[in-house]
Amino acid sequence: MEYDQSTDGEHAEEHDTAVQEHVVTPEKIGVEAQQLDRRLTTAERLRIPARSLRRLSLLGLVYIVGMGLMAWWLPPFGQETSYVVLGALVLTAFVFELLDSAAGMGFGTALAPLLFILGYDPLQVTPVLLISETLTGLVSGGVHHELRNARFSIRPLNAETRLMLLLGGVGAAATLVSIVLAYFALVLPESFIKLYVSVLVLVMGVVGLVRARLVTTIEYRPRRLVAFAALAGVNKGIGGGGYGPVVTLGQILSGVYEKSAIAIAGLAESLVSIVGVLTFVLLAMGGVHMDLLLLPSIFTGGFLAAIAAPYLVRVLPNAVWRYVVPLYAFGIGLAALTIGLDI
Repeated sequence: MEYDQSTDGEHAEEHDTAVQEHVVTPEKIGVEAQQLDRRLTTAERLRIPARSLRRLSLLGLVYIVGMGLMAWWLPPFGQETSYVVLGALVLTAFVFELLDSAAGMGFGTALAPLLFILGYDPLQVTPVLLISETLTGLVSGGVHHELRNARFSIRPLNAETRLMLLLGGVGAAATLVSIVLAYFALVLPESFIKLYVSVLVLVMGVVGLVRARLVTTIEYRPRRLVAFAALAGVNKGIGGGGYGPVVTLGQILSGVYEKSAIAIAGLAESLVSIVGVLTFVLLAMGGVHMDLLLLPSIFTGGFLAAIAAPYLVRVLPNAVWRYVVPLYAFGIGLAALTIGLDI
């Protein structure tokens, strides 16, 4: 079917949407994102339909409500905390969440060590990052859906949603396993775990780069997806991290369209983070004090990035992400091996 490319982007996209309601095969992940790339130019993808803009504007209300609840619940920053520090925290969270939501990995990996270096302790950092990842992952997933990088549907349950639930469910179960193992002190040597996960992410990054160079498409293999989900779950279950890189690259190496793989990984990781948040809630109920003073700043930067990143994914050609995702994973794995960065 031929489409008139001379029309403006919004008209072309709305017409394209109406046609796709009849032609998209729900079992094929990423079909809509792929068709959007093929039928609209980069300039046309810059334009967002008015209906989508109206829906996305509601996120402003979500942010205001969220910040209002934090202002009511959390104590204010002390006078010793300058606006420069607050601005730096917001900017840092924005940068790393932008990378995470646009490449499927890296928010906690990069931000946590930096906050530790700045003098914050684990009970100030870890709960805040988990809460922020939960919220920003949901926001990012919703924006990815609205901008058609991936389509999530409960009724009927489509392929993207099933894959997201598989990845998120395996990751959540693995998080529970890691908590149980830690409770009973049944942990593998930390140095071995870090080496294993670092090498795995590094190798997957190399394979992804080679694949991007030599192979333009990979046949969709659902069974391979299950294997990668299990591998990511094992990594998280033994306390070694590497969940984001493995689920994102695992999808790509299983034939999932890059843009959709990024969207699915982000939403799946938000489900995993919920388990971590609930764990800290139970710890707090048991008397463990947690300082959430960083949450408003980290949430603000992450929230803005969770909106901007899906738009960036939509606009840039998929060929860009074919290289960016494995290259970023390679960099994370290399940093973990050379300077001890926790993945």
